[in-house]
Amino acid sequence: MRQEIKKVELRNLQIEDYKQLRNSMIEAYPDMENSYWAETDIKKLLDIFPEGQLVILADDVVVGSALSIIVPEKLAYKTHNYKEVTGNYKFTTHTEEGDILYGIDVFVHPKYRGLRLGRRLYDARKELCEQLNLKAIVFSGRIPHYSQFANEMSPKEYIDKVNRKEIYDPVLTFQLSNDFQPVRVMRNYLEGDKRSQEYAVLLDWNNIYYEENKKLINVEKSVIRLGLIQWQMRPLANLEALFEQVEFFIDAVSGYGSDFAMFPELFTAPLMADYNHLSEAEAIKELAKYTELVRKRMQEFAISYNINIITGSMPFVEENHVYNAGFLCRRDGTFDMYRKIHITPNEIFHWGITGGNTIQTFDTDCGKIGIVICYDVEFPELSRLMADQGMNILFVPFLTDTQNGYTRVRHCAQARAIENECYVAIAGCVGNLPKVNNMDIQYAQAAVFTPSDFAFPSNGVKAEATPNTEMTLIVDVDIDVLKELHEHGSVQTLKDRRHDLYKLKKLK
Repeated sequence: MRQEIKKVELRNLQIEDYKQLRNSMIEAYPDMENSYWAETDIKKLLDIFPEGQLVILADDVVVGSALSIIVPEKLAYKTHNYKEVTGNYKFTTHTEEGDILYGIDVFVHPKYRGLRLGRRLYDARKELCEQLNLKAIVFSGRIPHYSQFANEMSPKEYIDKVNRKEIYDPVLTFQLSNDFQPVRVMRNYLEGDKRSQEYAVLLDWNNIYYEENKKLINVEKSVIRLGLIQWQMRPLANLEALFEQVEFFIDAVSGYGSDFAMFPELFTAPLMADYNHLSEAEAIKELAKYTELVRKRMQEFAISYNINIITGSMPFVEENHVYNAGFLCRRDGTFDMYRKIHITPNEIFHWGITGGNTIQTFDTDCGKIGIVICYDVEFPELSRLMADQGMNILFVPFLTDTQNGYTRVRHCAQARAIENECYVAIAGCVGNLPKVNNMDIQYAQAAVFTPSDFAFPSNGVKAEATPNTEMTLIVDVDIDVLKELHEHGSVQTLKDRRHDLYKLKKLK
């Protein structure tokens, strides 16, 4: 595993970042002389278009950047070279009257590649393009592996083969995978780019939300995509086998652009098979030894796949107490722990689980969320306190062995959605573990529930998975619809409470 990253941040470039920016550029372009912009050039970019200059930091160090200007459509699509489109490297071609976001540079430090940080930079550019109501993103990309094939094929043939995945090019392959489309070959584009034979590919990405003569600036994200994992309990050889399965599902839901991935309660239980000769209480403590390793790998996946991960739950030992706990691993590298508050009689009898003492919500880049584990959702006070703190989505990882147990979780989750005017997402385990005591069989059906009003499904069910089948459930939820409900719903359960008669508050 690579060195653990504690925090990833994407923000606008500041002139104070220049030294770190320069160092990372030099490392990113080792085969090109004078591969970095001068400080005066960066200052000019920040003066004329600060919004278009982005950097990504790992533990407060600049490890990547995307630099842009705005140019007229005619200039962007005509045959040109790098010197011409940048105004002789002085950015005189930039104009606020333009309609194309032109990418003049994007790079990631070699030591931080493989974490999809470049994709995050491209996604941020797309968001900027939409917010500024520009027609498209355009840039000319290098083809650094072309020099290996220059004697065999033309640049056009090379691009076609890369497009068909017959040849891998570290730049063009990445750009194509990020939804950029080739427009034409650009000859003599970047002087001194020997690896590309000075050829480049003009690529573009069209903004489907573009509206003529309308600016969409600082628009907040409304639609949030949830990826729920209905996890199959199966024998696993070791921890790496668990991680392989976990990454498979994270890759799947992130591939559909999900903002969140949620795993079920105690999904790591297959690893207890090695301790089946022990008592249940001792076996759960052995399983808890994996929890910190799982948390660290989930953090890495959250960064690498640019997705917020709710890790379901797993045993966690602290001061000789065993808790049923999980982690919110944000895509910026930060994390928080949550603990199950209400413990079932079975958990107490077999495992000696202790209940947590914290009722809280969590801030994410998609708004404020709440997380409760299984049995907790059957206690309406918890989610009501979270709703009072501004929660829009309640996540409920669960584990139920019988259909009547699942029914309790499902119907209580639906009630929480209605009474708190929020979305509630549930996901559980399916299958069986014959070699793990107290984990015989599971019943689950992942689902997303909504309030019950005209803007939502009449039965309050946004989507649901096939029962007892391993699968993912990808669901979009619209936060703006909740805001409308809060103010103009047929009924307004949060606003219409009789505070003159009763109140609910935390005691600690």
